[in-house]
Amino acid sequence: MRIIAGAFKGRRLTPVKGRIRPTAAKVREAVFSILGTAVDGVRVLDLFAGTGALGIEALSRGAAAAIFVEDHPEALKVLRRNLEALGLLDRTTVWPLPVATALKKLAGRGERFGLAFLDPPYGGGDAMAALSALAELPLLPPGARVVVEHSRRESLPEACAQLGRLEVRRYGDTQVAFYLMEEPARQEHE
Repeated sequence: MRIIAGAFKGRRLTPVKGRIRPTAAKVREAVFSILGTAVDGVRVLDLFAGTGALGIEALSRGAAAAIFVEDHPEALKVLRRNLEALGLLDRTTVWPLPVATALKKLAGRGERFGLAFLDPPYGGGDAMAALSALAELPLLPPGARVVVEHSRRESLPEACAQLGRLEVRRYGDTQVAFYLMEEPARQEHE
């Protein structure tokens, strides 16, 4: 598995052995092509991070910093090894917690992100649960983007609170949904 573009283009990432399914290179390439300059200078939240490939690719392409959330022991070792090998320890933080717990703690600390990646195990309902939590917690300012990788057999809503779906792309068994955090609805004053 290699970084596709940017400062770390061509650098190899150590894969996780076992049940972790990494995002395919063609899917990562398509995701970042769609995101374009939305990556520049933003803080990234990589949920269900695995090897860290999505967050690392964002850093390679100009993101300012990233927080990786992963609680699988083997994936954590590999993620930390990948960040160290690329010299990214000063721009990254790893949270070894379940996603729901990490999201609540991040919100409690007042953290904000311009881009979030969700790449949970397929079929367990984790994509919808994490998307809902992200939409409800004050982690994403208006204009922030959320990219959700999920099985084509799972469907995600067109909107989730202030997150509006921009598009969905399909790559074999994988679907990628792109969401945008919209401005809060203005309430009418009498």
